[in-house]
Amino acid sequence: MKRLAIAICALIGTANAQAQALNEVKLNIFNTIVNQSVEVGYEHFIDRDQSVGIDLMINDRFSYYGQNKKVEKFKQFNTNAIAVNYNFYFGGKDDEHASGLFAQPFLKYRFGNYEHAEEIAKGEFQKVKTDMNSFIIGVGAGYKLVKNDAFTISPFINIARNFNQDVADEFMGIEINAGVNLGYRF
Repeated sequence: MKRLAIAICALIGTANAQAQALNEVKLNIFNTIVNQSVEVGYEHFIDRDQSVGIDLMINDRFSYYGQNKKVEKFKQFNTNAIAVNYNFYFGGKDDEHASGLFAQPFLKYRFGNYEHAEEIAKGEFQKVKTDMNSFIIGVGAGYKLVKNDAFTISPFINIARNFNQDVADEFMGIEINAGVNLGYRF
């Protein structure tokens, strides 16, 4: 009887461990709407309050600078980026892991270029390219809401330092970004 009770407890413990989602895929829906960029991510939970992640940004922009197709105001980002992050979670409900407030240090590499119009004579413009290849280090913070350990929504904001002098000259060295990730855990 004692062995049966131990076996049942072990089986229940294994089932609970298997039931807890260890991975999450996410989409930054805010920047998809506002910036026309696609930011998708993957997060792997290594503990109840920690995870590692990777994000891919297609049509990544510097902060929230817009684009324009008019000849005299032409601005076009031809950039993508990849970022790795480590997430620390503080709080949330007892039955939901990796939820509540979070802090997120990250490393990001952006590659591509930025084209814009520059007036060379009155009414005459030429396109000038800025190399956007840059290493970026930053930190973010946000709040992750979790429903049934499956669906997530997490608004966030981050600030980062850009280590490319051409980018700093064209825009600035500090970049602020925000968003709202919608995610699914499995």
